[in-house]
Amino acid sequence: MNQRPARLFARIGEARPAAAPRVVLGRAVVLGASVAGLLAARVLADHAQSVLILDRDEVGPGAEPRPGVPQGTQMHVLLPAGREQIERLFPGFSRQALAEGASLASADARRSYHDGRRKVRGSDVDMIAASRPFLEDLVRRRTLELPNVTVARGRATGLECDATAVTGVRYADDTGPAVAPADFVVDATGRSSRLGDWLEQAGWERPPLRRLAINLNYATALFRRTEANPTPNAVLAGCSAEAGGDVAGAGLSAIEGDRWIVMLGGYGDCRPGRDADDLIRRCREDFPPEFGRVVRNELIGEVRTYRQADSRRRDFHRLTRVPGGLVAVGDAVASFNPIYGQGMSSAALHAACLSAYLRSGADPRGPARGFFALQQVIVDAAWGMSTSADLARPSVSAPRPRGYRLSRWASNEIVRASISDPVTARRFDAVVEMRRHPSTLASPAVLARAVRVNRSHR
Repeated sequence: MNQRPARLFARIGEARPAAAPRVVLGRAVVLGASVAGLLAARVLADHAQSVLILDRDEVGPGAEPRPGVPQGTQMHVLLPAGREQIERLFPGFSRQALAEGASLASADARRSYHDGRRKVRGSDVDMIAASRPFLEDLVRRRTLELPNVTVARGRATGLECDATAVTGVRYADDTGPAVAPADFVVDATGRSSRLGDWLEQAGWERPPLRRLAINLNYATALFRRTEANPTPNAVLAGCSAEAGGDVAGAGLSAIEGDRWIVMLGGYGDCRPGRDADDLIRRCREDFPPEFGRVVRNELIGEVRTYRQADSRRRDFHRLTRVPGGLVAVGDAVASFNPIYGQGMSSAALHAACLSAYLRSGADPRGPARGFFALQQVIVDAAWGMSTSADLARPSVSAPRPRGYRLSRWASNEIVRASISDPVTARRFDAVVEMRRHPSTLASPAVLARAVRVNRSHR
């Protein structure tokens, strides 16, 4: 970890073809069949004789929302960084997703607005637009095609450890309590992970937990889509705290099944509800005209809402005593404000960290400090971006860190310049899409250009 975060972030994110793997483990157990768990299982399949995925849901084929993913009905985004990593693990993934009905949100087919102003084109990277259940189902099918990966229904209840490392996972299924022996365990049980409790009960340290109360509210609806190739097919309308207060904004995209997905978001007392007429009215009156055109179509089903009280992260990299053969990924480590779409891509980058760690020659039965050090770079980047923006909202009352006013001013200058300046827009989008580290925006040259652009447009 003697490299600068931006350089290490770039190295982790390189989507190069993987080198020939080596088998260093007997059995690996992954707790949770989420996107994070599935991608971890895919990585482990290169290094373990067998991989068992345990999940409390019945995870058979089919792109349907499931109880273990309560946010699965809401709008999701697979950012370019996540897509690149998934494509590396599953060659042809994007082509298969498009063949099965996902939409290609190319740079020409996307539009972005900031406080009602249409932004210039920034990123030239194509994106995949689909529902969360669709993407998760495709990742699950590709993972379970591997000959040494299996999935079973079971609710994890604890760890088995010896003096130095994990030796198994305690779980319960329809037949009662059981133990799955393991040489390596991955916790991918999400933001409600109980790994800290299990570690403490076994005499180890509990990872420090940080929370930021955000009180985010979502409302998402599906509409019939009659156009095969609409333009635009993905629109994001963001609202700044200065202009919109606690109104986060709105998004829409064309997804599989000839449907549109439309989302409204807000903080605190700004709570988009289940009233379809109100959602349609707000799309017509409060957001760019693309939203009004989409909601003229037939509503499919009911409006679904979701609330997330806080962002949270568990700092495994701070542990001085941790059993060997144990890591955590995805929301079990850091669960950010989902409005920024970082979740699935962060999970994919965590998988890249796991791959780099297992290929490094480190002892997989030892404490995974090398993995946690790599993962910290990804978590710090996403956490810093999301919490900095959240702290600007009127209803988010947490203490501001030292230097926040200056950093917020600089961030606002860059965001404003990205509306009209293509150069700044490309740099900004590369960070938002998790292809570049946030510190790449912190150079004096980038900020000076942003200030000049903004002054020339006043």
